[in-house]
Amino acid sequence: MGKHSGDPVEEEQLPPDRRRLLKLAAGITATIVAWGFLVAEAIDFGSQGRSGQGEAWVFAFFATLGATACMFVTLILVNKVLATLRGEVRVKTVSVPGRRAAR
Repeated sequence: MGKHSGDPVEEEQLPPDRRRLLKLAAGITATIVAWGFLVAEAIDFGSQGRSGQGEAWVFAFFATLGATACMFVTLILVNKVLATLRGEVRVKTVSVPGRRAAR
């Protein structure tokens, strides 16, 4: 028999909780990487500002502000992961509009 003959086999999909955790983990990873980059840049701009480049202080301020925002978002995402693991978050099921429930 050929590869495409027979009944179609559905690919195994992850449960909604697992998909949510993977998305949250990806978001946490991205914000931690961005935070690290912005902290390194803020340190670099601070050292440039101390050496006499006045405009570097503005960049240091914005890098610090961005790093603070990244850490805040990271903490929110970690809180969502913990709530999901505790079972406090219910994943919404998608219903097809216009169809009535089977009786």
